Amino acid sequence: MKVNDNIFDAIVIGSGISGGWAAKELTERGLKTLVLERGRDVKHVKDYPTTNKYPFEFEHRLEVPLKLREENPIVSKCYAFNEDAEHFFVKDKEHPYKQEKPFDWIRGYQVGGKSLLWARQTQRWSDFDFEGPLRDGFAVDWPIRYSDLAPWYDHVEKFVGIAGNRDGISSLPDGIFQPAFPLNAVEDHFKEALQHHYTDRYVISARCAHLSKPEPIHMEQGRVKCQHRTLCQRGCPFGGYFSSNAVTLPWAEKTGNLTLRPFSVVSSILYDEETQKAKGVRIVDTNTKESFEYYAKVIFVNASTINTNLILLNSTSDRFPNGLGNDSGVLGQYVAFHNYSTRVYADYDGDLNAYKTDGRNPAGGGYIPRFRNLYKQETDFLRGYATGFSASRSTYQDTSSTGAALRDSLLNPKLGHWWVGAQMMGETIPKKEHGVFLDQTEKDAWGVPLVNISVGYDENDDKMSKDFIAQFSEMYEKAGFHNIHSSRDDQPPGLDIHEMGGVRMGRDPKTSMLNEWNQLHACKNVFVTDGASMTSTSTQNPSLTYMALTARAVDFAILALKKGDI
Repeated sequence: MKVNDNIFDAIVIGSGISGGWAAKELTERGLKTLVLERGRDVKHVKDYPTTNKYPFEFEHRLEVPLKLREENPIVSKCYAFNEDAEHFFVKDKEHPYKQEKPFDWIRGYQVGGKSLLWARQTQRWSDFDFEGPLRDGFAVDWPIRYSDLAPWYDHVEKFVGIAGNRDGISSLPDGIFQPAFPLNAVEDHFKEALQHHYTDRYVISARCAHLSKPEPIHMEQGRVKCQHRTLCQRGCPFGGYFSSNAVTLPWAEKTGNLTLRPFSVVSSILYDEETQKAKGVRIVDTNTKESFEYYAKVIFVNASTINTNLILLNSTSDRFPNGLGNDSGVLGQYVAFHNYSTRVYADYDGDLNAYKTDGRNPAGGGYIPRFRNLYKQETDFLRGYATGFSASRSTYQDTSSTGAALRDSLLNPKLGHWWVGAQMMGETIPKKEHGVFLDQTEKDAWGVPLVNISVGYDENDDKMSKDFIAQFSEMYEKAGFHNIHSSRDDQPPGLDIHEMGGVRMGRDPKTSMLNEWNQLHACKNVFVTDGASMTSTSTQNPSLTYMALTARAVDFAILALKKGDI
């Protein structure tokens, strides 16, 4: 390593959705930026080995072999862990962790992180979400409101490309959209039924980070229209959906200000007792196990929620014996998630049997914004749930015959009935006892203490699930659906992949870690803008908010650097 090769203007820890945005914004503004990624490098298109394969080209026709599934009882639960994408997931033995309470930690250690694997649902948060803790008396008050983030949602949406409609729903602010992907006939039927029977319940086309009508900025990124392949977890060679690999990291690289170092586990952030600032980071090379230090004026921590907590907890000094910036003592606490455990299904044999589904919808169908406890507390549980909703039509083949008749039946499947399904995405309540902490005895392969996770469901989640079943059963009946039935998974938290908190934002340094700019109260040149920074979880998907928070925080950090404030 040459002299000054380890000195930068900014360091970004993590290259996923928020880390990619930090890299893009910092380099665009002229800062020499080092992005550290603990996994391997993955280049757009070049490193998507399965992206154009047909099912018959896979040895197991997309199924995960039993041996691999048995070796990975946690990660194999994920819907995208199939033969075409398992190489983008961390296997259970590759980075072990402790579970004080059962938790399915799903990870993607490579350049781009889980931005290669996310479900691409993108909704803005509203003041119903940012004002929730203050109104409902849980957690601490968010130090921002929707108006603070709205221009940054605009900034992000223009660059990412979001398909959706301007629906005019107060709990789900409209954004800057490309044309939405349409609902199918039965999804439209349910939408009309809710409009007829209710004044506060809506089915909208799910908003998603797919290019339906690319703008010049997307062409400049080298992206084209989504091809509706719905093979997104393989990596999209067209750049049809947003990922760090396809968009923000190449954009940052074009500036000439980006240095990307994969295979780099950040073990801790280095604190300078004299300047009272962070001066850099210590990393362990995953291949050689050598330790290196890198230095910068500003550090963005975007390692994903649990790993961000782990890094800060492991960053101890005389000034911060319990973790960097942890004067409040809340670091690692108040971790929450989204409750995806409950679904309601039904059949439909109404007047739409002349229709069938055609093609693939990358948005996944419809979305029903939260409608419980919005304007007043109307249930025996806090907060509420949003819902993914979709309808499809099955086919079947008559196998009762033989010979030519059987052949014709197999070659010409018949249409069956329509079925509908709704999945709850419930807001869980952050609690002091729900969090992460470092194991005192065991370390991982890179000498970093193992993280112990203690997060679980509670009575509020149970009441919410029961209400979801009751409300959707009623709504289905009014829509003329039948054979209504529900399911509740016994799966632990984590599989939703929406864990948030532990380094929460707040107004008071005594009860929070970050201020309104995602800046550590007690260490002004360190910013956290991934899921760890979230004070509460809302019912919307969080990734769009991570991106907006990141762009906003970078803007603040650069202005503060120029003023000499950090």
